[in-house]
Formats: sequence, C-alpha cells, structure tokens
Amino acid sequence: MTCFFLCGALSASAHKISIKGVVYGKNTNTPLSGATVKIVNTSKVSTTDNFGVYIFTNLADGPYELQISYLGYEQSRAKVVVTKAAPAKVVTHLETGNLQLAEVAVSAAQEKPLNIISSVDLQMRPIQNSQEVLRFIPGLVIAQHAGGGKAEQIFLRGFDIDHGTDINLTADGMPVNMVSHAHGQGYSDLHFLIPETIQAVDFGKGPYQANKGNFATAGYADFRTRPALDKNSLKLEAGRFDNYRAVGMFNLLGPAARQKHQNAYLATEYLFNNGYFNLPQNLNRLNIFGRYQSIINDKTIINASLSAFRSKWGASGQIPGRAVKQGLISRFGAIDSSEGGNTARYNATISLEKMLAHEAVLKNQIYLIKYDFNLYSNFTLFLNDPVNGDEIRQRENRTIYGYQGNYEKELNLLGKSLRSDIGIGLRYDDVNGSELSRTRNRVFLSPVQKGNTNEANAYAYLSETWQLSPRLSINAALRFDQFHFKYENLLSSDSLASVLKANRNRFSPKLNISYMLSPSVQLYLNTGQGFHSNDTRVSVLPNSREILPKATGADLGVTFKPVNRLFVNAALWFLDLEQEFVYVGDEGIVEPSGKTRRYGLDISARYQFTNNLFADADVNLAHPRARNAEANAYYIPLAPTATSAGGFTYQSPDKFRGSLRYRYVADRAANEDYSLTASGYFLLDAVAAYTFKKLEFKLSAENLLNQEWEEAQFETESQLRGETKPVTEINFTPGTPFFFKAGITYNF
Repeated sequence: MTCFFLCGALSASAHKISIKGVVYGKNTNTPLSGATVKIVNTSKVSTTDNFGVYIFTNLADGPYELQISYLGYEQSRAKVVVTKAAPAKVVTHLETGNLQLAEVAVSAAQEKPLNIISSVDLQMRPIQNSQEVLRFIPGLVIAQHAGGGKAEQIFLRGFDIDHGTDINLTADGMPVNMVSHAHGQGYSDLHFLIPETIQAVDFGKGPYQANKGNFATAGYADFRTRPALDKNSLKLEAGRFDNYRAVGMFNLLGPAARQKHQNAYLATEYLFNNGYFNLPQNLNRLNIFGRYQSIINDKTIINASLSAFRSKWGASGQIPGRAVKQGLISRFGAIDSSEGGNTARYNATISLEKMLAHEAVLKNQIYLIKYDFNLYSNFTLFLNDPVNGDEIRQRENRTIYGYQGNYEKELNLLGKSLRSDIGIGLRYDDVNGSELSRTRNRVFLSPVQKGNTNEANAYAYLSETWQLSPRLSINAALRFDQFHFKYENLLSSDSLASVLKANRNRFSPKLNISYMLSPSVQLYLNTGQGFHSNDTRVSVLPNSREILPKATGADLGVTFKPVNRLFVNAALWFLDLEQEFVYVGDEGIVEPSGKTRRYGLDISARYQFTNNLFADADVNLAHPRARNAEANAYYIPLAPTATSAGGFTYQSPDKFRGSLRYRYVADRAANEDYSLTASGYFLLDAVAAYTFKKLEFKLSAENLLNQEWEEAQFETESQLRGETKPVTEINFTPGTPFFFKAGITYNF
C-alpha cells in the first residue's frame, strides 16, 4: 500500500489552480486555519490551511460566488471570475460573531465539520481550569479526586482512562501525556494552559489519525492557543469557598507590527482556592505564557512560545463511605490530612512552517519541557501499616526533548486530487529520581521504588487522501513507531542487574472513507489500529510481551442536516484492545488486566432556533466488557455506559450572553462482578454575561440544584484506625455542592 501511494505521488502532476484565497481574522490580521469555503450552488468545498489559504482547481471559466465561514466569526461572501489567464485571488477578513449552523457545509472532505471546540464555546461554559475544557468533547467525563492541583481522571467511550492512558493529548504540538509517570502511565495535566489563551480544541475518537500515536486509542484532543490577541484585558473573579482568580492578557507589539503580520502577547494567571472540603486545600496556581507569531511574505510562519506553571495544594483524598455513615467525618472530611502535593512545568517551543512551490507545505517544530511532580496520597489508610498509616509519596523530575516535522502536498493522480502528508518525529523522556516511598505526614519513612527512566519514541507516517469525486474521499495511512526503554534501579545492590533495556516497534494502518450521499447527508467509515505503551519499569522486565498492545477500531457514521439549522452526527463504533493496563499506585507498577471489547453509539445534535438561540445535546452509549473473563466477572470497573450533555445558549450581538447546561452520567459497575455500583449523577450549570462598553460582567454557577453527588469513586480495600480487619467498599471524593463565581473583565 505504501509503495503504491508513494509511486502515485511521485508520478502525479499538479492541479491547475482556478481560485486561490486567504482568510484572516479582521481584529488580529492572523490567518484562520480550518475555515470552510464553499462555491455557492455547487458541491465544491475547501478548507483553509495554517496559512489561511484555500484553493479550487480545474474550474470552468466564468463567474463564481464564494461563501466563507468559520466558527465564532460572521459569514462572508465574495464574487470572483475565473479565466484561463491567471488564478482568481481573494483576500477575506472575517469579523468575530456568532456561529450560524446554516453556514456549516456537509462535504466529503470533512468527516465531522463541528469537531472543533471554539473560543466561543469556551466563553459560555463554567470553567475553573483548562482540564475542564475536556468536558466539551461529546461523551467525555472528568473527575477530580486529589485536590484541584492534580490532573483529573478521564472517562470516554467505555474507558476509565485514569489520567490519560487511552487518550492522546497535545497542546500547540507539544505532548501532554507523560510516559512512565510516577503516578501512572500517560498522566496528563492540562493545568499549565490558561483557558483564555485557548483558541480551539480539535478532537476525534478512535485510532484513525496517522499523526496521532501513543495513547490515541479512545481518541485525541489537540489544544491550540491563540496566535494573537484582538485586545488587552484584565479579569478578576471571586467565588464561593474562597475561590479567587486574576488573569491578565497583554499585546506586546503595536498596530504597525500587526499590519506586517507580527503578533506577540503575554498572558498571566493566578488562582487561589480553598475548596468546599472541611480541610482547606490552599490551592495556589501560577501560570505565565508568552507567544510570538510572524508571517514573512505570506510564505513562512514562525511560531514561538514560552510558559511557566507552578502549583501546590492539599487534598482530602478518597474517603470510605462507612466513615461518613459512622459519623467519624462528614462527607467533606478527610482521614489523612496531609495528602496533596506540588508540581511545575516549563515549556519552550518554536516552529517554522514554509510554503514551498506548487502549494506544498513543510513544517518543523522543536520543543523542550521541564517537569516536576510531587504527590502525597493515602488510598488504603491503615491497612498495611496500622501505626504510621499507608501514606505514600510519588515524585519525579523530567526533561522532554522533541522534534516533529511533516510535508504536505496536493497532487493530481489520474485526474483526481491526492493530498499527501508525510511526517516524522522523535520524543525523548529523561526522568530522574522517579520514586515511590512510604511517608507519614509528608515525612519520609522508607523507599519502595526509585530509579531513572529513559524512553525514546521515534515515528514516521504516510497519509494519502484521494478525492475521487466531490462525493467520495478515501484516506489510507500507515504509521510506524519505534520505542527504546531503559530503566536504572537505584535501590538495587547489583550494579550489573540494575540497568535493564528493551526495544519494541508497532505498525498502525488506517483506512477512512467518506461519501456524500446528498448535499445534506454524508456517510463515513473509519477503520484503523493504534496502541498505548506500557510503563518502562514493566517493559524492561524479562519476557515482558505486552509492551505496545494494539487497539483495533471502526466507526460507521452519518453527518446530516435534515433542515438548514439542524446538524446531527451519529456513529456506531467498536474498539478491541489486546491488553488493558491497571495502575497499582501503592506498588508503583502497571498490571495487565486482559483483552477487552467495547462497542456503542454516539449521537450529537446542534439546533439553531434563531440567530441568537442555540441548543445542543450529546448522547453516548457504550458496552464495555472484558474478553476471556470468568462468567459474571466481565465488567470493566468504572467504565461509563451512558453519558449525556447539552443545553441552551443565547448570544445577543453585543450585550447579553447566557447558557443553561446539563451533565449526566449513569450508574456503572465499580468492580468486575458488579457487586458494587459507582453512582451516577445529573447536574445543571449556568453562565450569564453582560457587556457594557469596555467592561464584561459574568456570573457562572455549577450544580444549580445542589445535588449530593460523588465525583470520583473506587472499589477500595481499606482499614480505619482501630478496625480489626479491612473492608472493601466504595471510597469516594464528593462532588462540588452549589457553587457560584462572579467576574469582571476590562478590555482595552
């Protein structure tokens, strides 16, 4: 397959360009990537690249009308005349405004046109941190269970993903997932992102994207920060439970530089929150982010950013239900008052994207990440050590070096459009002092595990998208990943046996087909394989086989617009995993738990009642099961089976905005035989904002009905002080009671 596509690409000739255009945001004068451009009264649709450029080829001479639209911007139209002499050139500057569903086109070139979370969406949801942006992905649920500074637990498509084992997360091209992390494989902390700097989040489900590698089994989410600010701003927020937050966003270059397509800005965030627990969590978080973009001669884009993040907090952890029933603590109490931790992350990245001859694009990016982590937890209380308790410390110091590059080119193969995307990359993690120790009140008692980890992942992929007709598009891709694992056991007395190494590789084929049945109905079939890697400490063990277990999946879906203002996406899906991994926190190991199979149904709908009133709803059903398991012991603990989210959003042109939203999670199995149940919940949230000249006043509320709910739940064997034997039951972290926050933003 690879040889066929390579040979086809080499022998193909370029298209004759009839229309070439570029789309900018008017306020920032920066290119808009992903804008949809449609030729009115035809089936021809194009999408802008990172330069904001789109093209139409091989058009007959004559007049045409273009419709240009982008999420969060007002639609624009342009009339052009195509002649044989030269391509018609169009430059468009879009004004910010509301999304109009009537403008969203169904096309074979775009499988799911609404799989972008825009900055407009972010403004109308109650958000405490960037991790909560993940909740916007249909079917994705998060839960916090160790204070506001720790990464949230993630659930998607019948997976308890823990902190990132089965979802690939990136931010401006940099990885978020931490391989072989002290607290679990794929640990993903997004708190280093300032929510106001996020321009969009691209997401997808399943292992179908060639440029998404490790952990992209249930899906992926790609966070993209703003390349520029349209205005400066100062924001102050205060809420219940001693919640205080300040954000500053400042342009560093003037209007003259902006006209030359140069932008730079600085964003800062400070948050303090005591939380709703009896034990104040004293969460302190500081973020500093700077970004620079320069566009040179409309042919080269330079992006560079620096950021620093630090956080520390206390936590009440997961508490046993019996302690609350016996009156030992309230549901907001704590057994171990010294849980919590501190973490830091520093990022530096620069990318160079250059448009070559015949519209080919070459992109190169390098990044450097420094990361520190220190966490105190107590899962089992006094089970293992009745005197000192079972508190543990997990910590590490990590440096990540990375490079990634890709080359994209559109060619003509047998008279049809063929887009080639060839990518390569390397990620190297250098982890020093990855440690698991026994502690008491954060005082060291004894080591359990300590070592240095080196893990390298080199990869390459080839993705070919053939537009066989305006109705039919086929994408075939192949990805190759090579891993090198090395672990040095610092507690071993045998110097020869203390260093272990292993190498593994994985090929991941993909095949995706999209067919436009009519101008309002599109069918697609996505198939492919992906994988998630195991922890280095397990991968280097003798006879270790399940290092890169593959995931095989398929989606059969439909996207349609039954009426002009209603957009619906539905998909039947399945996903098989060769091996599940379960992290055993108090032992510092990742255990295999066997093969699994999941299948389900996703339905998403968006309806626009008027120009200002929107409604949306997502319903996600999953049937997760362990394969080859004993009878009646095939349930996957905590795997969600039914989730739903949606609501109403109102946005006036310039004054008032408001939303009312719900979140629902059904009851699910908490253990393999379903003898324990993780309780579901139904919550209502709301946001209201009013703009007056340069001021915006905003009020957000969570859990409007003040429901008593459990955010995180685990089957846990634990023992309280004074108990003669352990008890296995649900240990939980309570969800937030009714919470409100008020804010004021000054724009200048």
